[in-house]
Amino acid sequence: MKKIYLDNASTTAIRPEVIQEMTKVLAEDYGNPSSTHSFGRNAKNILELSRKSIAKQLNVNAQEIVFTSGGTEANNWILRSAVKDLKIKRIISSKIEHHAVLLAITALQKEFGIQVDYVNVLADGNIDLTHLSELLNQEVKTLVSLMHVNNEIGTVLDLERVSLICKQYNALFHSDTVQSMGKMSLDLQVIPVDFVLASAHKFHGPKGVGFAFVRKNSTLQPLFFGGEQEKGLRAGTEAVHQIAGMAKALELSYAHLDSEKEQIATVKKYLMEQLETTFPGVVFNGTKDSFYNILNVLLPFSEDKTAMILFHLDMRGIAVSRGSACQSGSIRPSHVLAEILSEDLVRKPSLRISLSHYNTNEDIDGLIEALKTV
Repeated sequence: MKKIYLDNASTTAIRPEVIQEMTKVLAEDYGNPSSTHSFGRNAKNILELSRKSIAKQLNVNAQEIVFTSGGTEANNWILRSAVKDLKIKRIISSKIEHHAVLLAITALQKEFGIQVDYVNVLADGNIDLTHLSELLNQEVKTLVSLMHVNNEIGTVLDLERVSLICKQYNALFHSDTVQSMGKMSLDLQVIPVDFVLASAHKFHGPKGVGFAFVRKNSTLQPLFFGGEQEKGLRAGTEAVHQIAGMAKALELSYAHLDSEKEQIATVKKYLMEQLETTFPGVVFNGTKDSFYNILNVLLPFSEDKTAMILFHLDMRGIAVSRGSACQSGSIRPSHVLAEILSEDLVRKPSLRISLSHYNTNEDIDGLIEALKTV
C-alpha cells in the first residue's frame, strides 16, 4: 500500500540536499561556535554564512536574523518582550491566530493587565482591515499581531498593506510567517513589518530550529539568560547543523519557488475539481483563493463520521488533518472554523489537505477513492 502524505502545513519532508548538508556539518564541523580555537571558528563561520544566506533571501541585514528553536519560541519572545521591554500597553490580534500567539497573548494579559482587542474576521476568513484601522485610532502604544497565511484555512493577509496601516498609526507589527516563509517571496525592505519568524520544518528543513527577523533598533530583550549567543538575545549553544540545514532548505525553496508553486497549484486545482465532481455539496472553508498549498474542505457527510474519518484515512495510509497539528490531541472543533462556520457546520467533518511539490494527481486519486469508502 502506497502511503500518501497530504499534511504539509503540519510539517514537510526534508529535502535530500538538506540532509546531506546537515550530515556534513555533524561529521566535520562539531566545534562550539563560541569557542576561539579553529574548531569553534569553523562552526562560527558556518553559522554566520547561514545567517547571511537567510538575510539575503529576505533582503535584510544579517544582524536582524536571530536563530530560535522555531516559531513558538519566536512568537512568545517577540510578544513578551514587546510588552515587558518595549512597554506595549495594547495588543490587537485575531481569534484565528495560531495558539502560540493566542495563548501567549492571554498569558500576557493576565500577567501585565494589557488591553487586548480582536479585529473582526470576515465570513471568508479574511481579516477586516477597515475594523483594524478603527481599532488603531487610539492614543495607546500598540502592537498588532496578525499571521501572514492562516495555517488551517489558507487565507492570505496583505502584509504590505497592514504594515503601512500600522505605520500610519505608529503601531508595531508582528506577523507569524511560519506558513508563508519559503513558499512566498518576502522583500522586507519593501514590506515595513517589524517582526516575522520561521520554522525550518515548514519548508523542507529540520525540526527544532527557526529564526526571527527583528528590525534593527527594536531593542527587544532576551527571553532567557545564560551565554551571550545571538548578540545576547538568545542564550544557548547554537545547533549549527540544524541552522545550516535551515539555510540550505530556505535557499532551495526560493531557488525552485516558481516551478514548485506552479506544480502545487496544479495539483490543488485537480483536488478541488475531483472533490466537487465526486461529492456534490462539498464546501471549501474560507476563501476559494486560499494559499496555493492549503485547502480546507467541509465534506457533505453526516456528523457521526467526524470522529472516525481521520482514523479511516490513516488506516489506508493517507495523512491529512482537521487543523493545526499542535491541537491534534484535542477533541474540540477547530477554533479557526468555529470563528467562520455555524455551530452545526463546525461539528461536521472538515479536512485540511495541504500539499507540497512531492504530491501528484495520483495522490489525489488515492484520497478520493478512500473518501468514497467512508
